[in-house]
Amino acid sequence: MYLVILYLAAVVAANLSVAYFGPSSTIINAFLFIGLDITTRDALHERWKGRQLWLNMGLLVLTGSVISYLLNRDAAQIALASFAAFALSNIADTVVYHLLRRYPKFAKVNGSNIASAAIDSITFPTIAFGVFIPWVVAGQFLAKVLGGYVWSLILLRKKRRP
Repeated sequence: MYLVILYLAAVVAANLSVAYFGPSSTIINAFLFIGLDITTRDALHERWKGRQLWLNMGLLVLTGSVISYLLNRDAAQIALASFAAFALSNIADTVVYHLLRRYPKFAKVNGSNIASAAIDSITFPTIAFGVFIPWVVAGQFLAKVLGGYVWSLILLRKKRRP
């Protein structure tokens, strides 16, 4: 349950800060919050596999966007962009994670993070700001991959402890 709360808190914090600070905040958010989300998503995949994974992940993505909108109705475009980006990147993440199923967890998590970071980094800012901004897309992608890597070190290390 703590992973669901962590995931939602990070999504909402990222969405509301982008609504407040604009495109320049997306790269910092990508490292801090979205890197955490894409790594947490893999842990949730492991826990939910075979138990309505797609429904659970869809509801999680929708819930993060709805909470963002309810807390700040001016963030409607950001919430919509977040929903679309996370929905598409979840699909990419799940497919790549499954293709890497024979590899160690660290490789599965970070390999799937690269795929989902690419999809999310193009989708989110383009919908959120209504235009393709190359420096934001590139910065977000790098920050999400690096943030996902750092969060995977933290979350996977924590899980290995007795």
